[in-house]
This record gives sequence, C-alpha cells and structure tokens, in this order.
Amino acid sequence: MNNPLVQKLEDFVEKNCRAEISVERETVLTPLISFIQNKIDSQSEIRLNFICTHNSRRSHFSQIWAQTMAYYFGVNNLFTYSAGTETTAFFPKVIETLTVQGFEINQISESANPIYAIQYAHNQHPIIGFSKTMDDNFNPSSDFAAIMTCDSANEACPFVPGAEKRIPITYKDPKEYDESPMQSEKYREKSIEIAQEMHYVFKQLTLK
Repeated sequence: MNNPLVQKLEDFVEKNCRAEISVERETVLTPLISFIQNKIDSQSEIRLNFICTHNSRRSHFSQIWAQTMAYYFGVNNLFTYSAGTETTAFFPKVIETLTVQGFEINQISESANPIYAIQYAHNQHPIIGFSKTMDDNFNPSSDFAAIMTCDSANEACPFVPGAEKRIPITYKDPKEYDESPMQSEKYREKSIEIAQEMHYVFKQLTLK
C-alpha cells in the first residue's frame, strides 16, 4: 500500500509513471539505488542533492519527484535538495508544469529569485524551492549524494565539496524549446521522464 499523495498528483502518478525504463537508463540509475539502499540498511539519514548549472529546471524536477516518490513508496528519513553552479531563478514553466500535473504550489516570496512551497501530500511539509548554489546554507554540507543532472554541471564540478558520493544522472535541457510552440509539451515530457525514473528508483528498494 503506497502512501497517499495529493489526489490529482496521485492520479497523475498512477497513470503516467509506471513505464518501463531502458536497460541503458537502468544502468545509469543503479548507483543511486545502491546509495539509497545502503543508507536504508544502515538506518542512516539519506540526503540527495540534485545539481545542475542554473538550478532552474532539471534539478528542481529531479528534487521534487525524488522526494515525492520517496514518500509514495514509504522511504523514510530521506531529504532532497537542489543546487546550481550559479544562482538564477526557478523557471516559471517548471512551476506551471508541476501544477498541471497535480502538485499544489504557492509562491511565498516576491523577488527576482522567488521562493515556492510545493505540496505533494497533505500530511507532509512542502518542498521549498528556489535557485541556489551548492554552498547555500539551505543545502547539506556533508554526507550527501551529489546527483549531477546536466552535462555542463557534471563537467564543471568534478569534485563537489562535502559529497559522500557523486552520481551523474543527466537529462537533456527543455530550455531549448523555450518560446517555441512545443514548450509546454516538452516540459511535460521532461517532467514525466524524470518522474518515471524516480518511480523506478524507489520501487527497487527493500525497506526494513
């Protein structure tokens, strides 16, 4: 029995996130599964920091879907974060896409880099989302897995300070479709792709 999500989001997950993952992507995701499983086995806190260049699109999709799937599959004591090699802003199309897919999102600050509260389940604290660098106080400074979600950040950051493990799980940037007729479709597809892979990751785990 899975933990309940916000109803519209749960309906979306049940309909869209059960697709099979290619053997190639299974291989890419295996180190993350192993990292989480080892933490579960040792009854340790699990910290996952998803890192991209601007912390505006892919790293947020990944953080939010990972935290959601962890809760959905009953993985406790797990905390997700996101960061960039530079600070920009949470891209509005990501917020719009996640809202359509069922997340309940409130903007809680007005600035060039606004802060959002992202609710995935009514009995859980919302995810706090905004653009930040790896050394921001909001992020862990040690004992975390650094998950590199874009090639440029992966190449620019061969070493992530404080990371216990560095895991490349890269995605193509939907930014290339910005201001095109395909923008909404491509952001939806990217969100679903990441959601499916996080669904796969957390479904593989053996809980205590």
